Amino acid sequence: METAKQKERRVRIEKAAYDVLEKKGYKGASMLDIARQAGCSNETLYRWYGNKQALFASLVAANAAAVKTQLEKSIQEDGDTIEELRLLGPQLLELVTSRRAIALNRAAAGDVYHTGTLGEAIAREGKNTVAPLVERLVRVGLDRKLLHRGNSDEIAGLFLMVLIGDTQIQRVIGVIPELTEAQKEDRTDRACAVIQKLYGA
Repeated sequence: METAKQKERRVRIEKAAYDVLEKKGYKGASMLDIARQAGCSNETLYRWYGNKQALFASLVAANAAAVKTQLEKSIQEDGDTIEELRLLGPQLLELVTSRRAIALNRAAAGDVYHTGTLGEAIAREGKNTVAPLVERLVRVGLDRKLLHRGNSDEIAGLFLMVLIGDTQIQRVIGVIPELTEAQKEDRTDRACAVIQKLYGA
């Protein structure tokens, strides 16, 4: 189990990694730069993470952890599916459009012809993990007759499309600023309203 000191050091390393990533880009970011920024040794970084690719992959996993935890909790509970989606919406938007998420996405785009590992990590921890969990939540709603018609894949896909749309790519290319909490709530309300109208009890 992680000690308080280890947790504090990990938080410093993660912050330093994002800072270096934003300043130098993924290709230019080195383990030594991150270690210096975090105030720890280069040896510590290599011992903990192995290499730069694994360090940034761990940032991707940490970024998705809260959403996965909430989704797994929602699947286990007996709550109203639409309300569970309403709770998840802002977290899902944070996962894919926050400053940190966009830094990782831009880094992955820059890494496509270098190692390609960061893009794989984002796909694995993001769409390939989160989307099936949203589908499982919807399936529970269908099984409990809280949602009608359609299938779980169709409903989950529509929810994510209305919720996120092209917002993530617009953030990556710098067309729009980071979403406010009010904007996240508004997008969530619209996505839930669509699901309620088409599939609600």
